[in-house]
Amino acid sequence: MSNNVIVLAGGLSHERDVSLRSGRRVAQALRDSGHNVIEADVNATLLETLASVEDPVVFPVLHGGAGEDGALREVLDLLGVPYVGSNGPASRVAFDKAVSTPIVTYAGIATPAQSALPHGMFRELGAANLVDALAAKIGFPMMVKPARSGSALGSAKVEDAAGLPSAVVGAFSYGDIAIVAEFIEGTEVAVSVIDTGDGPQALPAVEIRPSSGVYDYTARYTAGATRFLSPAPMDADVAAACAEMALTAHRVLGLRDLSRTDMIVRDGVPYFLEVNVAPGMTETSLLPLAIEASSATFSEVCARLVEAARTRAAAGVAEPAPQIATDDPEDAPA
Repeated sequence: MSNNVIVLAGGLSHERDVSLRSGRRVAQALRDSGHNVIEADVNATLLETLASVEDPVVFPVLHGGAGEDGALREVLDLLGVPYVGSNGPASRVAFDKAVSTPIVTYAGIATPAQSALPHGMFRELGAANLVDALAAKIGFPMMVKPARSGSALGSAKVEDAAGLPSAVVGAFSYGDIAIVAEFIEGTEVAVSVIDTGDGPQALPAVEIRPSSGVYDYTARYTAGATRFLSPAPMDADVAAACAEMALTAHRVLGLRDLSRTDMIVRDGVPYFLEVNVAPGMTETSLLPLAIEASSATFSEVCARLVEAARTRAAAGVAEPAPQIATDDPEDAPA
């Protein structure tokens, strides 16, 4: 059986540099576990690279844009190339916060109140009128972020009405829909889910303590800018609730192999923020930290994910799908 793996990193998104760092780390982990690794970028030579490697498994480590919105994964499916991670449709749903948050809310997961604001509506209706409506529905402080972006790019905490228009414009620089959400004060936690063939398992929660008080792009990827505690220091019942949330989000969104759910814990209750189908793999990234806090090693997990993808392709396993409920919408959680 082939042990060829193509690690895809880079791409053209705003998170290219982080992706390259993640890709180098995954590539080294797979080499350490005995795989023949080819590192590739998403460019005009990619299809040639895929065709030139015998029986490869692709390990995508692309953040944002085509790396997480399902586009690349659908191309890989079209070519019949097995890969680690969720398929195209599930990735597209998970990547769009305007879509994924209502789905997990319907599944009974606690979420902050939010509104999705299209750029066209903001432009046509005027900022002043919308600011009043958002303030009445959500209240201050609030978080503004792009519907389809990662690494906290374009995100801002807004304390009052005066700061809302500029924050929304900042979010629009990363996409045509901005999410305006209730700001929940609490402990920021991430729970990663890994499935290497025996069913999804939640890894130990990681608590995030940025020295600046805000877990922004700089805090995420600058060594020493954030303190990470894993396992997160919390009561066992709270840890169990966080793990259950991550597993439920992974299931109802139809994800596979790996995901990371970000949440805020307030008064012992976790609130869903977002889910990531291509978690960062750098030295300060949350999924590798969670693996280190478990009984496995990063190399072992990467290798098992590759073998799970290869086994799935050989067996022709049916894809999971987002579990969007079809009951009476009046029964959905508020």
